[in-house]
Amino acid sequence: MSATGIHEAGSIAGSPAIATPQISVRNVAIDAYRGLVMLLMMAEILQFSHIARAFPGNWFWGVLGYNQSHVEWAGFSLHDLIQPSFSFLVGVALPYSIASRLRKGGNFQRLFAHALWRAFLLVALGIILRSLHHRQVYFTFEDTLTQIGLGYPFLFLLGFRSRRWQWGALAFLLTGYWLAWALYPVGVPPDWSHNFSGFAAHWNKHANLGNAFDQWFLNLFPRRTPFVANDGGYLTLSFIPTLGTMILGLAAGRWLRDVAPKVPLRRLMTAGAICIAAGLVLHYSGICPIVKRIWTPAWTLFSGGICFWFLAAFGWVIDVKGARRWAFPLVVIGMNSIAAYLIAQGGEDSSVGRALRFLGNGLHLSGSPFEPLLLGTGILILYWLLLLWMYEKRVFLKI
Repeated sequence: MSATGIHEAGSIAGSPAIATPQISVRNVAIDAYRGLVMLLMMAEILQFSHIARAFPGNWFWGVLGYNQSHVEWAGFSLHDLIQPSFSFLVGVALPYSIASRLRKGGNFQRLFAHALWRAFLLVALGIILRSLHHRQVYFTFEDTLTQIGLGYPFLFLLGFRSRRWQWGALAFLLTGYWLAWALYPVGVPPDWSHNFSGFAAHWNKHANLGNAFDQWFLNLFPRRTPFVANDGGYLTLSFIPTLGTMILGLAAGRWLRDVAPKVPLRRLMTAGAICIAAGLVLHYSGICPIVKRIWTPAWTLFSGGICFWFLAAFGWVIDVKGARRWAFPLVVIGMNSIAAYLIAQGGEDSSVGRALRFLGNGLHLSGSPFEPLLLGTGILILYWLLLLWMYEKRVFLKI
């Protein structure tokens, strides 16, 4: 994965999985989609949920607040689609990245070594960011960067295999992961209003295979207190179904390159419909619920289907209809996604945030229900201007 991504069109002769590019052209639709994902992440600072609480019963702020928050357990909001989209786009970019490096004279050994280095950096950066507010290194592996890093070497290897390998690996991962959870004894669930009953109880919060693994694995690392459970229910083992999301993105990336500069709209829409339908069937049949926090196989399919549709929508508007100017603000963000990710981690606690909060107090905004929105908007604009400056100076953070 890189902050800029590498998007070319063309084909590689002699390889069943990767095609050699004849020309090097950025795929603006991918950059714009990535930019939207990072914008949604940075926009947490607008705190719509704060305003929604101040105006109970107001449907407008209620909808905005709901879609800027993670659901408690089953189901989804727009905010829940940020991490799947980010992971999906890593898979989309991989065929382009491999093709570019092969075209520049790289070989498998060097590319795989680079993939391992990328994976290490992603995991390390995720741990560092999680440790900023702790007195010692806080070893957890459930955040976006570490989850991608843990699965990236396997995704890279699939990038050199045939499509049959790709789909076979996806089926093996999701089926095997589901079976492991289904066979794990259901413990006595905690007092949690969102508990499932019956067979679906295997996917209840804290009473599942993933949490049992973390109680063993995370306590192997130095900690101030023993690990018992993640408050949100997030798990290390979620990197396995997250890899499934990246494999779906890998499929989409290959389809895009196969027909470039055209857009395989029908294939993307069909794949999205199949994945969404499969996820819903698994959920409502009780076989496997749709839960983002523990990244169930049903969530992999359901959210992956929505990602297919998002990619198709951006491709249709930008490449088919030729409407590109509107996407420029998103492209500025999408071409520097690592920088945007780091910015999103700073948020209101950054120096810019503290300065604007001081200014807001001077303007007597303190106590207003719209204070977080106004200050957050100011911070968001300044951060975009910083990314614009980096874009114009061709400064792109890469991993």
